[in-house]
Amino acid sequence: MENLDIRSLYINELEQELKKIGQPAFRAKQIYEWLHVKLVKDYDDMTNLPKQLRDELKEKFPIVSLEKVDALHSETDGTIKYLFRLMDDRVIESVLMKYRHGNSVCISSQVGCRMGCTFCASTIGGKERDLLPSEMLDQIYRIQTLSEERVSNVVVMGTGEPLDNYDNLIRFLRMLTDSKGLNISARNITVSTCGIPDRIRDFAKEGLPITLALSLHAPNNEIRKKLMPVARQYDLNEVMEAFRYYYEKTGRRLTFEYSLVEGVNDEEEHAKELSALIKGLNCHVNLIPVNPIKERNYRKTENKKVQIFKNILEKNRINVTIRREMGADIDAACGQLRKSYIDKLRV
Repeated sequence: MENLDIRSLYINELEQELKKIGQPAFRAKQIYEWLHVKLVKDYDDMTNLPKQLRDELKEKFPIVSLEKVDALHSETDGTIKYLFRLMDDRVIESVLMKYRHGNSVCISSQVGCRMGCTFCASTIGGKERDLLPSEMLDQIYRIQTLSEERVSNVVVMGTGEPLDNYDNLIRFLRMLTDSKGLNISARNITVSTCGIPDRIRDFAKEGLPITLALSLHAPNNEIRKKLMPVARQYDLNEVMEAFRYYYEKTGRRLTFEYSLVEGVNDEEEHAKELSALIKGLNCHVNLIPVNPIKERNYRKTENKKVQIFKNILEKNRINVTIRREMGADIDAACGQLRKSYIDKLRV
């Protein structure tokens, strides 16, 4: 794994690294707890370690941590959108959403994105690099520290295609659900993908009871190609076959994300075609009125039309909800805060 740092190590790997510098195994448990339970980002805060060891760790194992650059607070629903600076000065964004059932954090998995979905600000400028497991973890750790509230749910649905950063994603998920760490239930974690069939099949074999969400956004491959360039590489039938395989292997209910774009994929005929595509599956559809971005001329589907679309799905016995808009007053759609920040730097 590139740029391996101490916060990206499993506890057994940490034991081995400490053994190389003559430290006993119990030190690994102490350090792991400081990093993943107490969420410190400075060795000086690890008060039960000898100063000499702390100094040696600073030199050998720099702690990857994020710095808060900005935070936008929604006055309508309490959503907070954070902009974090990485140690190479790149920036990413994460969102804290507050619900009755607990706090949910939406994190990024890459700096930028190469998937090119035409309705998403995250793809403008392309992908710069993958995030390390530590950088994915620390989005949650910083938000929990800054908000002083427990995070109970995590969605990997921010900037980036998670399955395009596969190895780091799996390590992140295993560490996030580790009983010795933050110990978030795997069943409270959702990973969203544009649909990379081979990686979906690999993911199904990992033994992680994660909810997998497919960014579908179209009832057929032709419309999907217009909205999502990835559809030119992976046919929708191939993606759906892999998605069914995920259900067979894990038993986890499938989720489909469907952004409604006025005049593109939101007509009654599209709802009927979508119903035929997924009918009979143990699934749930999230209808998402698209968040308009200034770089595109897409328009949000009006509420009446959204309801008609929903009703058609329900008549076909498909479980469906219209996603509640969170942070609409702070431009909480993926990529908007990051792009705005980068644009200002270029002026």
